[in-house]
Amino acid sequence: MMRQLLLGGMVSLGNIAIHAVVMAAVVGTARHALKWDRRQSHIWLAAVMVATVGVLMVAHVAEVMTWSLAYAVLDVVPAGTDVVYFAFVNYTTLGYGDVVPVEGWRLLGPMAAMNGVLLFGWSTAVIFEVLRQAMRRRDPTGEP
Repeated sequence: MMRQLLLGGMVSLGNIAIHAVVMAAVVGTARHALKWDRRQSHIWLAAVMVATVGVLMVAHVAEVMTWSLAYAVLDVVPAGTDVVYFAFVNYTTLGYGDVVPVEGWRLLGPMAAMNGVLLFGWSTAVIFEVLRQAMRRRDPTGEP
């Protein structure tokens, strides 16, 4: 059990690092974009939000791929199972239950789910903050 917790914790921390780097880039870019002159503010707002969410989706896919790599290296899933599918099902907490990890690695699925929930929550907070900042600066005069 300790081995599962340690390795799952390491993968989770790796994903947190990936997410932190992406979050810093998203927030920095959004702050920069919020200073641009914009004549059609509704189109600009949509573009900022699509870009923000798109980048965050790419980050989440990278994090799922990190879990799938760990699953493959540790030989966690039964032979013939798609590790990327298994990682997505766990990370998103979808939980179909059609694939279960091999005996001895059963804690990694819930750890991936916990990691995904935390990172989705963090992404939601950043999306909300970018939207809040964009709406606050939507008026070209800088007034809310």
